[in-house]
Amino acid sequence: MKIVIDDLSGPEIAAFLGDHIRQMREITPPESKHALGLDGLREPGVTFWTVLDDDTVVGCGAIKEIAPGHAELKSMRTDPTRRRDGIASLLVEHILTEATRMGFTRISLETGSDAFFLPARRLYQKFGFDFCEPFADYTTDPLSVFMTRKL
Repeated sequence: MKIVIDDLSGPEIAAFLGDHIRQMREITPPESKHALGLDGLREPGVTFWTVLDDDTVVGCGAIKEIAPGHAELKSMRTDPTRRRDGIASLLVEHILTEATRMGFTRISLETGSDAFFLPARRLYQKFGFDFCEPFADYTTDPLSVFMTRKL
């Protein structure tokens, strides 16, 4: 497997992210869905990585600068058929290393509070994220959980 910076121009990653957005819409009401689409992920200040197994997209994740020294982890997804293969852990470790290299000193995230998101919350806790109050433009939402960690 390899992790590459992706410019989001390929049809494979567009389809992979499209599946992500569709799934989030099925699980989360629109007012509580914070997943970025392709345009949002192409904005300045966002770095996006794709995990490839040979030429197959099996995962993705991004960071978005939200303040000097502070990034937000976005768009974490693993191919549902590849869950428990270590892809998410590999990617989080890579993103934390890259965020540190890029000069960030804190990384935060928003994820769902529903049982569906429990594996994600456990993954983030494994990597040292602690629960926190809403950050950036987020507000308190019973369907959201906020986490952060220093780098």
